[in-house]
Amino acid sequence: MSTPQDVPAGSMTESQSDANQMCGTEAFVTDQAGLYPSVQEGDDKHKPSGKRVTFPSDEDIVSGAVEPKDPWRHAQNVTVEEILSSYKQACQKLNCKPIPKVLKQIQELKDLTQRNECLDLKGEKLDYKACESLEEILKRVQFKVIDLEQTNLDEDGASALFDMIEYYESATHLNISFNKHIGTRGWQAAAHMMRKTSSLQYLDARNTPLLDHSAPFVARALRISGSLAVLHLENAGLSGRPLMLLATALKMNMNLRELYLADNKLNGLQDSAQLGNLLKFNYNIQILDLRNNHILDSGLAYVCEGLKEQRKGLVTLVLWNNQLTHNGMGYLAAALPCTQSLETLNLGHNSVGNEGVHKLKDGLIANRSVLRLGLASTKLSCEGAVAVAEFIAESSRLLRLDLRENEIKTGGLMALSLALKVNTSLLRLDLDREPKKETVKSFIETQRALLAEIQNGCKRNFILAKEKEETEQKMRQSASMAEIATEDGTREEEEEEQEATSEERVDKEGGEGGETTGEGGQASSQSGASSETSVPQVLESDSDTEDEEETEELEELLLEASLETGRDAP
Repeated sequence: MSTPQDVPAGSMTESQSDANQMCGTEAFVTDQAGLYPSVQEGDDKHKPSGKRVTFPSDEDIVSGAVEPKDPWRHAQNVTVEEILSSYKQACQKLNCKPIPKVLKQIQELKDLTQRNECLDLKGEKLDYKACESLEEILKRVQFKVIDLEQTNLDEDGASALFDMIEYYESATHLNISFNKHIGTRGWQAAAHMMRKTSSLQYLDARNTPLLDHSAPFVARALRISGSLAVLHLENAGLSGRPLMLLATALKMNMNLRELYLADNKLNGLQDSAQLGNLLKFNYNIQILDLRNNHILDSGLAYVCEGLKEQRKGLVTLVLWNNQLTHNGMGYLAAALPCTQSLETLNLGHNSVGNEGVHKLKDGLIANRSVLRLGLASTKLSCEGAVAVAEFIAESSRLLRLDLRENEIKTGGLMALSLALKVNTSLLRLDLDREPKKETVKSFIETQRALLAEIQNGCKRNFILAKEKEETEQKMRQSASMAEIATEDGTREEEEEEQEATSEERVDKEGGEGGETTGEGGQASSQSGASSETSVPQVLESDSDTEDEEETEELEELLLEASLETGRDAP
């Protein structure tokens, strides 16, 4: 008698009772007769197998393609009433209450064919059911901004919402800040959204922790140059491995323009080294905000090594409150002459001191690109203000300077006032409004007078800049008018040429004398050909003449502008 393991697959009967009644030997014999060819005794080459694999016939194989669902099949000719009704029905089905704030915003929608301004859910508590019910809105309306700040999102709710936003291309700006519990699955869905959507340009994830186990998903998404241009990751716990992964990925990203990494406790060693390497390879990031970290002078050395490679790229660097001292200013002074794109440098709330400004001055003078400089609360006194004044006097590009919260008294203000009499570019110089305490009381009034002089100097520069802009605008308008005149002349020549060609065709078709007509036609065609070849030459000579006249006009305007500037300058 065979054991149950010897019974081949497929030999079981339809019911358990029938199986109990069947004899094991009979079942084995029956299956052997039905499934396997007869085997002679003693034939070792053909032993029956316990299992058999079969494939369906070609006729039974199902093959074909299914068209993907249209995300906007629900949004055709939709009305506000339909959206409200669908949302309420979804809430009832999911056993959750409709959010009054959402109902009010939907009622105020006017144009459903274009992106509406904002879906504001800030402060609402969104559990998974509330998130699921929002799909009835997102599948019918698109928004510029979806604000999910402080909505207490958990992993399930965040995953659902991010999948919807990605599928329906719901927003160009998304705020998910102050959501501390979106977890790994939430960040995974967010990374998928960042990678797949073509509309998302701005993501604000402030105070939303991006920890070690979630960072790889976001890094993988950032490695691909998607549509995202602005990324806020302030206070996201990035120090260490998360920053390493993000910085490595961003080396290959071509689209991100603004990166905000404030309040992440970034250190002056490993974290700063990663930032320096990022700046060496990525020339597309224009704003890098590192305020309120622990970069230190050692970290600034790494950052400046990357800054030296930013000949065209980084426009704004914010190093506010990073425990920098005068020692670090040497690294920055060496990097500034190398960069040609940096326009805004903010060193506020660092212990730069007078010695640091002296080091920084030469680098700033050699730089020629910085337009805005922040030195608020940098422990400057009159000595430091004199060094800054030397830079102002040399600069022909500086537009704004912030020197608030420093101990700049009469001597420093006097140096700044004298520098502004030479400078013609500085439009705004921020100083403390109230005079500083002096041992000599009369100096306080002197400070007030100097502050007024400084402000008047900035106003004078503003008027000069406005006049210069108006002059340049007139020049552009005159240049465009000359181009329009040239285009009109070209059109007239082309129209005359077309009329001449049409007249020739009429002469050819209407001629009656055989050879004479033919000769006349040939002659006319030759003359037409010669006229066609001569037309471009005429146009070129006309355009050259007009270009020369236009150049002379521009030169006259520039000369007049320079004379006016010379008369107005002090």
